[in-house]
Amino acid sequence: MAVTVKKITIWRTEVENKPGMLAQTLEPLAAAGADLHVVMGYRIPGQETRAVIEVYPVSGKKVTSAAQSAGLSEASLPALLVQGENEPGLGHKLSRAIADAGVNLSFMVAQVLEGRYSAVIGLENADDLGKVSTIVRKVGAPPKKAAPAKKKKK
Repeated sequence: MAVTVKKITIWRTEVENKPGMLAQTLEPLAAAGADLHVVMGYRIPGQETRAVIEVYPVSGKKVTSAAQSAGLSEASLPALLVQGENEPGLGHKLSRAIADAGVNLSFMVAQVLEGRYSAVIGLENADDLGKVSTIVRKVGAPPKKAAPAKKKKK
């Protein structure tokens, strides 16, 4: 299966770093029927009392209203959602190709489940979205299978 690359808008909020904040933030989204594909929660380095929660997708009036009531807003950071067939070393190949193109990543979060990878790539500026999309489609595509060897005629 081919690699897919999609420009996405991450919704983000900063919260107090204490137990239950992720659940509290997600509760109105769940009640509104949000089908989140990405949920990231992490402490802000150097600020042990603060944390960030990021989610995707937020769409539709009901879910958007719920996200806003939870303190979430559209993040200004351009991002891509990338999905495809996994292979060993793919994270390195992607990050090397992006670096060789002179693009600085803001973040990359990836996981593999049942042989497929999913990654969110955050970029410093929107001008790099097209360049990184092209790189990912090329490098992240599944390897081509070798053609079967032809049988020799006797």
